[in-house]
Amino acid sequence: MLRYGPDVTTVAELVLARAGDDHVGLRFEDASWTWREVVHEAEERARRLEQWRGDGPFHIGVLLENVPEFLFLLAGAALCGATVVGINPTRRGEELGRDIRHTDCAVVLTDATGAELLDGLELGAPVVRVDEDESLTRSAAALSGPGPVDTVPVEDDLFLLLFTSGSTGAPKAVKVSQGRIAEAAVGMAQGSGFGPGDVMYCAMPMFHGNALITCVLPAVASGAVLVLRRRFSASGFLPDVRHYGVTYFNYVGRALAHILATPEAPDDADNPLRFGFGTDASPRDSSDFKRRFNCPLVEGYGSSEGSISTSRGPGTPRGSLGLPPPGMDIAILDPASGAECERAVFDGDGRLQNAAQAIGEIVGRRGIARFEGYYANPEAEAERMRDGWFWSGDLGYRDEAGNLYFAGRSADWLRVDGENFAAAPVERILERFGPVRAAVVFAVPDPRTGDQVMAVLELPEDATFDPSAFTAFLGGQSDLGTKWAPRFVRIVDDIPVTGTGKVDKRPLRAEKWDTTDPVWWRPLDERDPGFRRLTADDADALRKQFAAHGRSAYLEA
Repeated sequence: MLRYGPDVTTVAELVLARAGDDHVGLRFEDASWTWREVVHEAEERARRLEQWRGDGPFHIGVLLENVPEFLFLLAGAALCGATVVGINPTRRGEELGRDIRHTDCAVVLTDATGAELLDGLELGAPVVRVDEDESLTRSAAALSGPGPVDTVPVEDDLFLLLFTSGSTGAPKAVKVSQGRIAEAAVGMAQGSGFGPGDVMYCAMPMFHGNALITCVLPAVASGAVLVLRRRFSASGFLPDVRHYGVTYFNYVGRALAHILATPEAPDDADNPLRFGFGTDASPRDSSDFKRRFNCPLVEGYGSSEGSISTSRGPGTPRGSLGLPPPGMDIAILDPASGAECERAVFDGDGRLQNAAQAIGEIVGRRGIARFEGYYANPEAEAERMRDGWFWSGDLGYRDEAGNLYFAGRSADWLRVDGENFAAAPVERILERFGPVRAAVVFAVPDPRTGDQVMAVLELPEDATFDPSAFTAFLGGQSDLGTKWAPRFVRIVDDIPVTGTGKVDKRPLRAEKWDTTDPVWWRPLDERDPGFRRLTADDADALRKQFAAHGRSAYLEA
């Protein structure tokens, strides 16, 4: 039994605590709701969701943008004890259908856009449209449910299934109980000093833990105003901040880079922002954002599984993710031997000098008690919980003071623009391209934040790579996720294998684009979707970009 202490309750209790609150709680475009009205909408959703309670799992799939209906469904599910499965719209085709089937959704609630994505897929569940102008409170008679909800959720009740990505193919669904996420929301709200005077801006997708844990639920816990943006817009960020009086926002690093890419104006710092919180921002982007918008950023690190987290504090070194909270034991271990890696050594410019000895897997040695497991995936649970410790699958290193530095992703998964996905589905798609005999896909670091996709294609000796045909091929693959297309393509005669005949990606990851094999790429700062040959001058320019953003160590990882 998981228990979180006397001051932390359930998400249901956090929602009901706002029932008498007549302050504005939610704003979306030109509409607004008080917290009392939000709770009323949630109670309506809870009653109507009851129709899908049966003998099987009470799992409600939600495929929506950041619209008020998503919040009402989340809060309603909390009240009636349902589990929300946030469906990722960047997934496509059979991979999207697999996510829904794997999580045993009793129904998928979506809108016209989502219904089009799901059309023709085998889901094992009905699809119900809940478009904004025809929400659950006013929809068809099929949605009418029984009378008042008398369920009283407890801390251990499963509230969310959050998809994360693993090393062996399909995403894993992390179990998140009402108690664990309520504790995180209250901790975030209290630690940040949020209250009714704050306006919290959420443009990151609500199917991600980033949005829910660092913005949406802390707003519920604190009574702050929550502003939802349907989808992220870099050009719309500052106008929204000024229009709504935003004091706080959450982010992922790529979103931050997009904001900084908008034209700078002399009055950018004229805004009400107090701070932002997120992950994966480069040190340079963090510094530039603070200078330009007069808004400090707080970088953190945390796993969806809840077993590992760090946060920055006063005096945290530039580029570091900070220290773990008291009582959390984080180590950097060699995944092969289990030995602890050396502490990082830096030169006078702060560059890592002993990457080979210092970089290892980030491991939580007291994290098992907080990990609630993966849904219907005991093999993945066993992989994460080796030796009684939590192995994150992420790479990092630590300085002598214990500050954590992130060094990329291990195994076969990638994080592009804040989206996690596995390599195997991308490889299967690329192997459809006519001359390709085999394809491997892996992450290479982005100069500013997160990863980019690199593909290695094995072609027959008499075949040539046609970049125009390859670009056209990618554009025609309906199941290619929006973040999955390769940024770099290396052409080889033979993909390396181990002594047992398995594909060996390690030398390919180590070399990245530094090879005598032909490499084609789509430059990061060009909008042309086509590929061109990577030259020595291009490679040198890339190295300079990494150095400018304080990420040269990623090239050594």
